[in-house]
Amino acid sequence: MKIAIASDHGGFELKQTVVAYLADKGYDYTDFGTHNEESVDYPSYGRKVGEEVTSGRYDRGIVICGTGIGIGIAANKVPGIRCALCHDIFSARATRNHNDSNMLSMGGRVIGPGLALEIVETWLGAEFEGGRHQRRVDAIGEIEKEYQD
Repeated sequence: MKIAIASDHGGFELKQTVVAYLADKGYDYTDFGTHNEESVDYPSYGRKVGEEVTSGRYDRGIVICGTGIGIGIAANKVPGIRCALCHDIFSARATRNHNDSNMLSMGGRVIGPGLALEIVETWLGAEFEGGRHQRRVDAIGEIEKEYQD
């Protein structure tokens, strides 16, 4: 599994923790920035990871800003992205099982590193259940197509 990851300045510290975890576990990942705590605009980082995932170069993406909200909203503007904001383990599992989320968003100013790593581990390990959930994911894609035409 190839993972794209990025953050703004508000998520930088937590991103560094997640990157160390990914490296320790042997995941193939690329850090698309930011690379320090200087102020940057989160939309470009959410968009970049979203584009990397929808291009097929990466299987999943992780984005982090102060709350996880803004960067996730930006990522979800990329057609084909289903970025889920998760600050608990149940949601991390459910969004993979039921929504086939291909991106995870978290808030560096909202959760601590221990919980964040549990969320990442759960999200990366969970699989899409398909079945009745596939119909719903397909319906999301249809909504997206209607607005692209």
